[in-house]
Amino acid sequence: MLDRRLIREEPETIREALRKRGYEFDLDELIGVEQQRRELLEMVESRRAQRNEISEEIGRLIKEGGDAEPLKAQSTALGEAIAQSEEELRQVEERFEQLMLELPNIPLDEVPAGATEEDNVVMYSQGEIRRFEFTPLGHWELGVRLGILDFSVAANQAGARFVTDIGAGSALERALINFMLDTHTRQHGYTEVLPPFLANERSCYGTANLPKFEEDLFKTTDGLYLIPTAEVPLTNMQQDEILAAEELPKCYTAYTACFRSEAGAAGKETRGLIRVHQFHKVELMKFVKPEQADEELEKLVNNAEAIIQALELPYRRAHLCTGDMGFQPRQTFDLEGYFPGMDRWLELSSCSQYGDFQARRCNTRYRPEPEAKPQFVHTMNGSGLACGRTMAAILENYQQENGTVVIPDALRPYMGGLVEITPPLP
Repeated sequence: MLDRRLIREEPETIREALRKRGYEFDLDELIGVEQQRRELLEMVESRRAQRNEISEEIGRLIKEGGDAEPLKAQSTALGEAIAQSEEELRQVEERFEQLMLELPNIPLDEVPAGATEEDNVVMYSQGEIRRFEFTPLGHWELGVRLGILDFSVAANQAGARFVTDIGAGSALERALINFMLDTHTRQHGYTEVLPPFLANERSCYGTANLPKFEEDLFKTTDGLYLIPTAEVPLTNMQQDEILAAEELPKCYTAYTACFRSEAGAAGKETRGLIRVHQFHKVELMKFVKPEQADEELEKLVNNAEAIIQALELPYRRAHLCTGDMGFQPRQTFDLEGYFPGMDRWLELSSCSQYGDFQARRCNTRYRPEPEAKPQFVHTMNGSGLACGRTMAAILENYQQENGTVVIPDALRPYMGGLVEITPPLP
């Protein structure tokens, strides 16, 4: 959520941000509602002050034996007017808050201007793209041939766009999870968290998954939501708290299952493990001081890159443009792996900083000095990495002509020394 003072003091900044994003929003309505809200608030406060003065005069008249009935009638009428104005103010404030929740974050000036992913800026590529002496297969076909991915069983159990890992497939994904968590906690200094996989409405509003992305969430009958990412519980770890300056940056990592309806997946890549309803991910999340934000985001991106580098996968880093960036971030970098079986670059990690956009919703603040007024922290997060997509990238990049898949060196200790996954015997 943006600072409401921007609505009054810098509306053109917001208008320009909306234009850059190509985002449709009635800013004039929000400005009008804010003006109405302030006028009603002033009216209510003025009438309350007037009624207080009348009450004091009534007390004086009664004490002196005078006639206070006319003033009592006036006070009653003022009370009714105040009640009516308070109800109008409540309705206007409700509309104001609703509109504020629908207003996206303001991109940083250095975010590339553009409308679609075609306008994203590739900053650099690392790792050599392998040249195959045979036609490489897609991971969905490889996984089925190896007997480690079963889409049919998952479809029978849950429906389309689910997958069941089997045998070495389960071991490979578990190895990825443990390798990522060990790397981020032991080498990068994150504190591991194992949060609930369900979140309440307040927490989903805190990360701005609500109300904007409600159609993409799975909701239980008792009003809880299956988390779409560990970003939700991690960002709410310090909900309604005031942190000390020396606690920042505060860095968390978590493995969770993630659940998404993928309501907006039309026209996007959906084969195999790329866009399923349930997947696994290791998340990185930080609370930082405003002046730390840029440096800490760079560290976070580097931490995610370290996983890809250790797995020796070819990848590139892209700076997302204003039109392709999500609703919440003010800046996003994607790490895209190359998938030879699909001949495509696909996201393995998306790393974003939000300014105080989420912190205002979660009411997470810090005190710069012991006696200073609390300020909102800045938040950021990124995938470290998406496990299913990373496993898919491994299958496609490490496949061999004889149908086997070599296990990356970094994962072999986590798989009991297994060197390669071989197809089952006929």
